[in-house]
Amino acid sequence: MNKIKMTNPIVEIDGDEMTRVIWDGIKEELIKPFIELNTKYYDLSLKNRDLTNDKVTVEAALATKKYKVAVKCATITPNAQRVQEYELKEMWKSPNGTIRAILDGTVFRKPIVVKGIEPFVRTWKKPITIARHAYGDIYKDVELIADGAGEAYLSFLSSSGKEEKILVHKFQGKGVLLGMHNLDSSIESFARSCFSYALEVKEDLWFGTKDTISKKYDHHFKDLFQEIFDKEYKEKFSDAGIEYFYTLIDDIVARVIRSEGGMIWACKNYDGDVMSDMVASAFGSLAMMTSVLVSPDGYYEYEAAHGTVTKHYYQHLKGAKTSTNSMATIFAWSGALRKRGQMDNNRELEEFADKLESAAIRTIEEGFMTKDLGLMSTLKNVTILETFEFLNAIKKNLYT
Repeated sequence: MNKIKMTNPIVEIDGDEMTRVIWDGIKEELIKPFIELNTKYYDLSLKNRDLTNDKVTVEAALATKKYKVAVKCATITPNAQRVQEYELKEMWKSPNGTIRAILDGTVFRKPIVVKGIEPFVRTWKKPITIARHAYGDIYKDVELIADGAGEAYLSFLSSSGKEEKILVHKFQGKGVLLGMHNLDSSIESFARSCFSYALEVKEDLWFGTKDTISKKYDHHFKDLFQEIFDKEYKEKFSDAGIEYFYTLIDDIVARVIRSEGGMIWACKNYDGDVMSDMVASAFGSLAMMTSVLVSPDGYYEYEAAHGTVTKHYYQHLKGAKTSTNSMATIFAWSGALRKRGQMDNNRELEEFADKLESAAIRTIEEGFMTKDLGLMSTLKNVTILETFEFLNAIKKNLYT
């Protein structure tokens, strides 16, 4: 069989633990037999990030700017326990946060819906897409531990020399402080990405923050969204027969639970992080959530929305068999290959991406799946497969 050729490379960003093991399996079993794979490789394993003082993360982001399409494996964001476990030089920042800050844009996360895996929310009939802002807030925060009584201030010294200063808190004893920021340019890119995506897929767009409490920070998000919508998108939404509305995030949570799905839910950075996990879990599994960072400058980074599957990794190291769901990572590869094909006018590559996704979905719908899905499947005859058996079952469907 002649392999499909790639004109331009995609940026391949490798990661950690069990997802790194799966990463190699997907390439060897599902991609390389069919494609002359052309990638620019970056190793973002925690050990290599520590070895390079995290410069490799920045290099991967800059390469994505150059080649426009990237596919990323799940990576560890270290906490104190990980610093000790890996003997790190320091507690490095989230690699996703670093890459997103460089690329800007919005992360769109959408569940993979298959027959036989029913949502836990009985009213949901259609996928719910989470549009997550990809810059700032706690992912670019600064933190300080107050070691005793004192006063904390928030100040801003403008380039003209004018200073604004407000009291944050007068501490009577020990405590902690956190400072975070965002940029109008990033919020505006977030808004335009959301509005454009909604028009592309012809789905309603919902946006919610906590502006009743955060009367400047969150309210500023609300105001910028509304200004851009009124000036640039209101008429287009009307023509497309779709709706944009803003409400408190509390209200959106209630509306989403009562809905049948089929909308785009725009969230600030941390809200999107949490709510995408909630939506993915409610649809069946975190491993069934696709994720793509879309930059207004035309950069795309595809990844799985879940973590590195630490528990399965340590079982794997002991030689035990695991049943790890690779669907989201497979769809990260298919998404990147499809986008590369679209950009390069390579129809064969696009068709292969479609075929790979169809084969993966068909495998589950035929009753062959990993344990996480098998435990909740409504299909009558289910066969639980271990990690590499599942990849091989998909490979068989690729040949048919």
